[in-house]
Amino acid sequence: MIKRHLKCCGVKQAVYRIVAIDVRSRREGRDLRKVGFYDPIKNQTYLNVSAILYFLEKGSQTYRNC
Repeated sequence: MIKRHLKCCGVKQAVYRIVAIDVRSRREGRDLRKVGFYDPIKNQTYLNVSAILYFLEKGSQTYRNC
């Protein structure tokens, strides 16, 4: 099964990648594809809608690790 979740990328500033990842891999492991990013400090979000729709058609779910 494939899930989408936020992957932390910033060292001093919180910046997150939105990735599609296989549930059998580690949480910070290898991702299948990067589908966007989120920067809460600058309040910017980029989404690759075609990639997100592709994974939704394959049955992906949203993963929340808070």
